[in-house]
Amino acid sequence: MHSLFSFFSLRNAGGGSRSPSLGIQCQIHMLLNRLPSLLLSWPRWFKQVLALWVDALLCLLSLHLAASLRFEAWVPLRGPLFWAGVGAVALALPLFVNAGFYRAIFRYSGASAVMAIVQAMSVYGLVFMTVVTVVGVPGIPRSVGVMQPLLLLVFVGLSRAFVRYWLGGLYRNMLGKQGGQAVLIYGAGSAGRQLAAALRNSNEMRLVGFLDDDVQLQDRVINGVRVYGVNDLPDVVAVHHVSLVLLAIPSASRTQRYEILNVLRQYKLKVRTLPGLMDMAHGRVNVSDLRELEIEDLLGRDTVQPDAQLLDKNIRGKVVMVTGAGGSIGSELCRQIVLLRPTVLLLVELTEFALYAIAHELENATDADGDSDTENDVILVPLLANVRDAVRMGEILATWKPDTVYHAAAYKHVPLVEHNPAEGVKNNVQGTLITALQCALHGVSDFVLISTDKAVRPTNVMGTSKRLAEMVLQSHAAVMAARNGKTRFSMVRFGNVLGSSGSVVPLFRKQIEQGGPITLTDARITRYFMTIPEAAQLVIQAGAMASGGDVFVLDMGEPVKVLDLAKRMVELSGLTVQDADHPNGDIEIKVTGLRPGEKLYEELLIGDNPLPTMHRRIMKAHEDFLPWDVLQQKLTALNSALDENDVRMIRSLLKDLVPGYQPDGSWVDWVWLESEKVA
Repeated sequence: MHSLFSFFSLRNAGGGSRSPSLGIQCQIHMLLNRLPSLLLSWPRWFKQVLALWVDALLCLLSLHLAASLRFEAWVPLRGPLFWAGVGAVALALPLFVNAGFYRAIFRYSGASAVMAIVQAMSVYGLVFMTVVTVVGVPGIPRSVGVMQPLLLLVFVGLSRAFVRYWLGGLYRNMLGKQGGQAVLIYGAGSAGRQLAAALRNSNEMRLVGFLDDDVQLQDRVINGVRVYGVNDLPDVVAVHHVSLVLLAIPSASRTQRYEILNVLRQYKLKVRTLPGLMDMAHGRVNVSDLRELEIEDLLGRDTVQPDAQLLDKNIRGKVVMVTGAGGSIGSELCRQIVLLRPTVLLLVELTEFALYAIAHELENATDADGDSDTENDVILVPLLANVRDAVRMGEILATWKPDTVYHAAAYKHVPLVEHNPAEGVKNNVQGTLITALQCALHGVSDFVLISTDKAVRPTNVMGTSKRLAEMVLQSHAAVMAARNGKTRFSMVRFGNVLGSSGSVVPLFRKQIEQGGPITLTDARITRYFMTIPEAAQLVIQAGAMASGGDVFVLDMGEPVKVLDLAKRMVELSGLTVQDADHPNGDIEIKVTGLRPGEKLYEELLIGDNPLPTMHRRIMKAHEDFLPWDVLQQKLTALNSALDENDVRMIRSLLKDLVPGYQPDGSWVDWVWLESEKVA
């Protein structure tokens, strides 16, 4: 209490003299200014005792006022009124304690505290009115029994509201002055208001205001928070030192979010976002719901609502197999397929941990969906297998007889396959051929190959091997058509998927978190991008439209310059790019040079004659291929070269098999390079 008493010590400043009354006034003014901070610094037990005393005084005050109103004159609390006041305090305080009045922190009190006050006061009023009004107390008018509880309810409610407004606002200001991060909420709708309410008690963030495009909301105050227009952003950022914007527009399309982000990025603000509308459908908005910006928002491309009939056609109620089930595309296919309720889902994967991870995830997801109908449960079968092992693949297909097979097993990292070309071709071409032949042998209805845009006019072994895998299926589809075979072979070609193990996006994000530099092979590189869930859904829908030998191409939108994508990621992390114009920037973008086999630009079509399908994001390409009898002879020669790891022969045969394959001339196979050194 030393600090409290020190306020009343009167001193002369600079040796001058002041009148005692003026000095006392100054000291009282200082005390009133510092009293809120002083109250907040006291221990909680002291504040609880203080609150008890205040409520006791409010009981006596309300009784005094009720009696005075009844007699139309100020009535002192003595005689029967005094004992009525003692009884009111003795009745009220235990009720208030039991209702939890003093467990709550007043400056945080909200709707729950109001309900507690109403409930406690209802009990108090009923008892007090019964005694004073119904039974009667000599010397006390019966009307006092009605007026006093009503006045006490008003006094107690106002006292809590005052403390919440006075101390709560002061406390938030204190936190702001202590370094709480100044934030703006973009979106003054329902989600934004709920987020603002959650931020009131945050020690880490200090809400400065809302941002909204709606001119009818701008310059208004919502729950004590002002709504600014986007044009006000430069001034708001400068005055309040805003460093973070929270996107609270869950119903906005990706195109709208993209436009908003393009505005925010020029102010070097870090952006975090709330989940989408469907993710938030079952609960209130909390600070914990905030997450890092979804990188797909940077593409500005809206997804198309999937066709339920196409999704169901080859999956619902059927046995489905996915090879490469532990990979980025394979695992997402499995997630989508489980939702469509096949009877059995076979997860075929060579890597033990990848298989365990996806099987464990899907088992937990099916256990947590709350569906107690065991007839609709999906049977998950994780199977370790190599797609190049004909015996193992035949064994699996003969046992479960799947209706549909999605072949996602492939080596897809361009530099790795370039350094290990024989293994890449064996896995991507031989694995596809062996699996396709076994599927035809065991009566699989639909076989869908997951292909890549790198198969178009390839400059690397990976893309060439995938184009050759497409040609294998095209040739077999022609054979099946001639023999009236059952299996429909098709392939779906698309570009990069965001978040896959081969995508630049996770790499850039990690490099930004580490403080840079971001490594980019060439400033001119462009790529097509798509989210993994959208790609998986389109693969399923494309496969359902197959008639045999179809090469489906997904509409990936406009290609994205990877350098621009990297810059946007940096700027929307609240950082700056270090370049010639900004030598003191935060993150450097370092150009390292093209890797072996890497292309500057990717394409999706070999020819220029794509045909539309019933889905506006799926096209059908017409691609030339070799007849099976010709292709088989060339594959036999290729297999011999692969077994001997004859790099020169492998390259020569690939150039002969795949028109458009243009290697860059370098030899980078690790084994071959090392053997050349020894020789």
